Amino acid sequence: MSLPGWAHAAPHRCFYRSNVTGTWEIYAWDRTTGDKRQVTERPNGTWLGGVDPTGEWIWWFADTDGDEFGVWMRAPFEGGDSVPAVPGLEPSYPAGLALGGSGLALVGRTTEAGNFVHLCAPGAEPRVLYEHAEDAHVAALSRDETLIAIGHSEHGDSRHMALRVVRPDGTTVADLWDGPGKGVYGAGFAPAPGDSRLLVHHERRGRDEMLIWDPVAGTEQEIVLDLPGEIVADWYPDGAALLISHSHQARVELYRYDPAADELERIDTPRGVIGGATARPDGTVEFSWSSAAEPPVIRSTSGTVVLTPPGPPAPPSVPVEDVWVDGPGGRIHALVRKPQGVAGPYPTVFEVHGGPTAQDVDSFVPSTAAWVDHGFAVVHVNYRGSIGYGSQWRDAIEGRVGLTELEDITAVRDWAVESGLADPARLVLTGGSWGGFLTLLGIGTRPDDWSVAVAAVPVADYVAAYEDEMEGLQAFDRSLFGGSPEEVPERYHASSPITYVEQVKTPVLILAGENDPRCPIRQIDNYLARLAELGRPHEVYRYDAGHGSLVVEERIKQMATEIAFARKHLGMA
Repeated sequence: MSLPGWAHAAPHRCFYRSNVTGTWEIYAWDRTTGDKRQVTERPNGTWLGGVDPTGEWIWWFADTDGDEFGVWMRAPFEGGDSVPAVPGLEPSYPAGLALGGSGLALVGRTTEAGNFVHLCAPGAEPRVLYEHAEDAHVAALSRDETLIAIGHSEHGDSRHMALRVVRPDGTTVADLWDGPGKGVYGAGFAPAPGDSRLLVHHERRGRDEMLIWDPVAGTEQEIVLDLPGEIVADWYPDGAALLISHSHQARVELYRYDPAADELERIDTPRGVIGGATARPDGTVEFSWSSAAEPPVIRSTSGTVVLTPPGPPAPPSVPVEDVWVDGPGGRIHALVRKPQGVAGPYPTVFEVHGGPTAQDVDSFVPSTAAWVDHGFAVVHVNYRGSIGYGSQWRDAIEGRVGLTELEDITAVRDWAVESGLADPARLVLTGGSWGGFLTLLGIGTRPDDWSVAVAAVPVADYVAAYEDEMEGLQAFDRSLFGGSPEEVPERYHASSPITYVEQVKTPVLILAGENDPRCPIRQIDNYLARLAELGRPHEVYRYDAGHGSLVVEERIKQMATEIAFARKHLGMA
């Protein structure tokens, strides 16, 4: 179950996601009566959803079999059929959504024609409020619906975006941009009518921090906290304080911050990771928590458990160990999990995270727990490109994509072997999405380092991937590489796994979604065809969904296939 979101004007009306039926779907929950109702029911599941500020409507995004291309739907909170939320808007990739109490909706859309923000007022035709060829999204709507924040990359760099605040008539109130290589992102207007303060993420000091920007008054208040690592924040419901989420060395803790008094108070939470948190009107904070050893639970600072998924709880796993390894770009943070009751060196899985703007943390991961249960040690590497270690670490991969990350993975791999943790004859390289890309690139550029490879929904042929992927990712790739494949072909060639396919000798399993808009199927087929031509050992698992599956049984089948493939080729079957 996900952390429940709630309606500002009706806090007892909530929505959440759950896979209790075997597929991730959207649910409505009335906290007054305790009633829970399933809102969506689709063969391949539903992920995006929300409740409007009045609590009257549940919104959800309807794509086709996981292709992420579709329209917003809405259903009455109390029950009834779903209908198109904004009739007249053609299908698109979603680019943000902001809902007002009057029924006003700001809908962000990305299509081949560009990026759009539509103002959708009750009883009126949708109106284009903003459009541009470069990446853009709806960031926030003020409580009185007089101000709209739009994140954009008109300067050409979607990895470091700018902000513009406009009126409903499209006139600009103010712009905020910190210049090349530094992004700003809207995180929500203060939750009171007439309050024009906007909470903003920035990286002026080389890490994620927050400031309060009033675009009407033209003022800024930077929130400077004596905390290592990075912070994000959200408003308390009265707008008088901020709920701070502080991330440092793969753990997360919570604070309450009073911007008027400049006072910071730590909120008592267990050691581990807070996957999401929200402050309730009564002052309590609800949060989704887990650690590597303990499955997720949704708790409240009141001491209660807010929601518990039906059925037996997930079994616990093993705690994580922190390791720091010297690498070519600085110290690399790695997380290690070992099977219990068995001495090393172990068959070891290097499970590479996606993103690349993501990180591995001390949280419960079912796939990781499954590898450990089958006798593998698991190593996660927060390589250059990961978030959580400052802007310089995150942006170090630009212009030399994939190859930089692999230098860090190699350094940790060598440490694992030299330390006696990992058996050098039984090393598995695996990952999904960007992690799948790094897996294929790794077995091509360093074929002697790995015994088995498993790549899920990977980038395999970068030029073909660019040609077929969703428009927002094309903008991301241009920012990452410094241009398109036509503009910097040598960079795409150097970073594409298919460039090195002739050097592959590691048995490789590739999992691919037929409807994937992020790592499209044609470029994976190109890579598989080359493997077949070369007679390289490989298998493929195709499934009818997009960039991953929301169906539990399908995920279990995929995980069983991955583990069986690794065990077979390591002589463990």
